Amino acid sequence: MGDTSKNSNLLNSTMSLGDHLEELRLRLLLALAGLVVGTVICLLFGTRIIAFIQRPYNNLMPDHPLSALAPADAFIGYMKISLISGLIVSSPWVFYQLWMFVVAGLFPNEKRYVHMAVPFCASLFIAGALFFIYVVAPLSLAFFLKFGNIINVAPNWTFQKYVSFVTILMLVFGVAFQTPVAIFFLGRTGLVSIKSLRASRKFVLLLVFVIAAMATPPDVISQVTLAVPLYLLFELGILLLHITKQKQS
Repeated sequence: MGDTSKNSNLLNSTMSLGDHLEELRLRLLLALAGLVVGTVICLLFGTRIIAFIQRPYNNLMPDHPLSALAPADAFIGYMKISLISGLIVSSPWVFYQLWMFVVAGLFPNEKRYVHMAVPFCASLFIAGALFFIYVVAPLSLAFFLKFGNIINVAPNWTFQKYVSFVTILMLVFGVAFQTPVAIFFLGRTGLVSIKSLRASRKFVLLLVFVIAAMATPPDVISQVTLAVPLYLLFELGILLLHITKQKQS
């Protein structure tokens, strides 16, 4: 009877390649529509968002406003901030569409984890972006300013370069904070076990520092402030797996 039910679930969850591609196209279009709406909203509140993003710099350099080297720099920076902010604002909707595509290939008993994953992913993504703004950005900017003073280089940062620096790293931290979700689903699908995850801790610790060194500017502060949360999020993923296993046993 159990085998019959399992086979029935398998048949119900099976989709052809064409169906998968059509589902992917639909979810991408819906995610893109949400991103457009989020970007438009952020365009309307662009000046406030810019003031928020510039806060770490303004606290360090209150008497030296960011400059623009080309006529279109301010406009390009404004659009870039609005786009990235739109992605952050629409991240719950975007993650929902991503996971709804994943749901199409899962068994009914596995789909309940997806409904928990959507708000968790969005919360972690937003938390990662805010963590960079509130914690990492002030430390990194202070480091670069002090280093410039050591080698006698006066800071003349442009709005365009500052926006690129901040927005790219907001995305990096937002994506990096998805680690617990990735660990949890790798464990739930049987690709890795809790035992193997625990045994790989020293390798993971080395790996997160390598990833942090590649994903952040070449300063120790940025690398450490990304590597430490990454490793803690790895441990959180193991903890979530352990709690789930205990509830099922």
